[in-house]
Amino acid sequence: MNTLESLTLSENAIKVLEKRYLKRDKNGNCVETPADMFRRVADAIAAGDLKYGASADDIKKLSDRFYDAITHRYFMPNSPTLMNAGRELGQLAACFVLPVEDSLESIFETIKNTALIHKSGGGTGFSFSRLRPKNSVVRSTMGVSSGPVSFMEVFNAATEAVKQGGTRRGANMGILRVDHPDILEFIECKSDNNKLNNFNISIAVTDKFMEAYKNGTDYDLVNPQNNQVVGRLSAKKVFDMIVDGAWRNGEPGIVFIDKMNADNPTPLIGEIESTNPCGEVPLLPYEACNLGSINLGLMVKDGKVDWDLLAATTRTAIRFLDNVITVNNYPLPQISEMVQNNRKIGLGVMGWADMLMKMGISYNSTEGTKLAAQIMEFIDYKSKCESIELSKERGRFNNFPGSVYDGKNFLYNKYKGKSAGIISDEQWKELDEQIEKYGIRNATTTCIAPTGTISMIASASGGVEPLFGLVFSRLIMDGTEMLEVNPIFKDYMIQHGLYSEDLMKKIAKDGSVAHVDGISDKIKHIFATAHDVSPYWHVKMQAAFQLHTDNAVSKTVNFEENATREDIQEAYILAYENNLKGITVYRNNSRQFQPMNLDAKKKEEPKVEVQPVVEEVKDEEPTGEIKTVKCPECGNEIQMAEGCFICLKCGYSGCS
Repeated sequence: MNTLESLTLSENAIKVLEKRYLKRDKNGNCVETPADMFRRVADAIAAGDLKYGASADDIKKLSDRFYDAITHRYFMPNSPTLMNAGRELGQLAACFVLPVEDSLESIFETIKNTALIHKSGGGTGFSFSRLRPKNSVVRSTMGVSSGPVSFMEVFNAATEAVKQGGTRRGANMGILRVDHPDILEFIECKSDNNKLNNFNISIAVTDKFMEAYKNGTDYDLVNPQNNQVVGRLSAKKVFDMIVDGAWRNGEPGIVFIDKMNADNPTPLIGEIESTNPCGEVPLLPYEACNLGSINLGLMVKDGKVDWDLLAATTRTAIRFLDNVITVNNYPLPQISEMVQNNRKIGLGVMGWADMLMKMGISYNSTEGTKLAAQIMEFIDYKSKCESIELSKERGRFNNFPGSVYDGKNFLYNKYKGKSAGIISDEQWKELDEQIEKYGIRNATTTCIAPTGTISMIASASGGVEPLFGLVFSRLIMDGTEMLEVNPIFKDYMIQHGLYSEDLMKKIAKDGSVAHVDGISDKIKHIFATAHDVSPYWHVKMQAAFQLHTDNAVSKTVNFEENATREDIQEAYILAYENNLKGITVYRNNSRQFQPMNLDAKKKEEPKVEVQPVVEEVKDEEPTGEIKTVKCPECGNEIQMAEGCFICLKCGYSGCS
């Protein structure tokens, strides 16, 4: 690769970088170019090898390797790394989980630590399941407890007041176990779209609860103070309430907490109780995880997967992410200790819809889910290979003894008989033998994040989502109508002699080719958009990626506006039966009147696929109100609690 090659960044990518990422002087003027920023990041992360005795020449070569992967848009690290690597702040991780113990001292210590993390650019997750139920007696004062939801409001207010890394307000995940006595209040706590706007919320659903639901029975509510059963509820009633909330506005989501703990790589160190704000990284208290994503749209050559490029990119990315741990400046000593001991990293993907379109494969198909399983199986395998190599050079992660890897044939037993046709059972067994001999450097290597702004920088489709639309029609300043067409779709139509302005205008009416006359079934099949994909295939696609993902998969199951509660219920059950670790749903337009009312003209705008109009992103201090920016999927306004966001129109959600 040629490090002097010009950057191939889109106009919108450059605008995003200028608004959010490039270094500025005290007057707010950018003092570095995108190339400068990428070199700053590559140099800072490569310098981690100094700790392991690398020479200056070796550091330079590694920096060039990182720089090439990023500037060619093959790999992109998470936003805090791009923003802070090589700068004074130096906090590079995206995801943190903090404990919330049942005392005022613990609660407010966690609020303080949350503020420090948000200030450094990270997002936070919490389980409030250890807090005593509402109206419990507090012996020290003989007063009564206000309960988990009340304290969540305190966390929310604190988040509102702290600006992340000088550019954005923080994002939180709030989780409560389904067997907590206050579960009904928690399910309803975001029924008003104006409350807890700095939180995503999810229910930690247990296997016992799901069994009770299937059997039509009640289940126990347990007081976390003494683990005593204090009541029972109908599992069906609670499940129906969760479904109703998701149908109304997309909240709460669900995490299958027992499935997460079944894949906890260090069970002796603690139990997983929460995740990061978008749910893709289950973490122990005081753990953090730094993430990055491979751009699958660029892993295609002549209509086929370029396996050699994917292997090389995976290995480079794993080495990059492990070095991030080495050079990171963590906001709390407890976090530094936990991260150094477990060394969890999360390599995921973006540009999945781009890859499918380039290969002529439909998102909603067995062929599509088969390819997803193969891609992730390959990345998982190559990521473990590189982590073993790092362990040979630098040593295994400190909590390796007693971990799932500390025993024979963990990977073989996990994947035996489940091959997607890329990696054999024998290859997994050979890796186990390598781990037994040399250890492994990272407790986890893979997760799939929603890739908010980093997919904009890479000009890639977000995460593993389908496109929301193919063509966008909008008015520019002089009143001229301008069509913006997905470039892969445009190239295909031109190559097949089908492209015309009139046809694009027809498609722009709802962004999809599904109901456009004159379009072949083959084209409709290849270029299916989010609402052309049934919830069944949304879940199946998530499951295909989940099988070979150590952490979890952040994905939104999109529903049409006329979807019923029963439709969402079926998706939840399907997710559980397909071994997902969590699920988020969004019914189109279910939040269309919040946080602002859209006028009739805006409601009638076509659903579209377009890069964001980033000029609308403001950098001033927070006012206490939720801000709006343009959706990277459809161009509509996004309700943005800064770190994470959800589109009012198409349901697109993500974290940068």
